[in-house]
Amino acid sequence: MIKSELVQRIAAQNPHLYQRDVENIVNAILNEITAALARGDRVELRGFGAFSVKQRPARTGRNPRTGQHVDVDQKCVPFFKTGKEMRERLNRPEPQA
Repeated sequence: MIKSELVQRIAAQNPHLYQRDVENIVNAILNEITAALARGDRVELRGFGAFSVKQRPARTGRNPRTGQHVDVDQKCVPFFKTGKEMRERLNRPEPQA
């Protein structure tokens, strides 16, 4: 699902809200998650999961083509860990017919 589909679905479920307002709400939430991750904070959505940033320290690597040693800069990688409730919902056995 892309952001515009999310906005449409939320607007359809909440007909008392204008689509423009739903877009503003979704953008505000996503912008705050992005800002928190940029600061290095962890963002937890109860029952859904947690977003965080893992830092890979700088290191010396090897170029696979030449075998030459190269310096690899530090990297920040966004990470998402699903919450317990979400894992249970996704792995729930389907009812037998």
